[in-house]
Amino acid sequence: MPITKAAKKASNRSIKLHQRNSEFKLRLKMAIKKFKKSLERWEKVSPEDLNKIYKYVDKCVKVWVIKKKNGSRKKSNMAKLFSTTQNK
Repeated sequence: MPITKAAKKASNRSIKLHQRNSEFKLRLKMAIKKFKKSLERWEKVSPEDLNKIYKYVDKCVKVWVIKKKNGSRKKSNMAKLFSTTQNK
């Protein structure tokens, strides 16, 4: 248990940040999962869907939920998947 006033505030802040970070991660994971499933089912995928993933990745990188290179890698992998399905 935190004893000092500052430690209590830090503990509360830590809980709030954990909740916020998990929400960002969940949104990103669900968007990627939805995108991949639609590609697997050979549904029509628009560039707007890819842009939506880019938006989530950029937001997660901005608030340090994921690191910069991890975000770049996720965007690159999704772009590769998108381009391979567009060419077929």
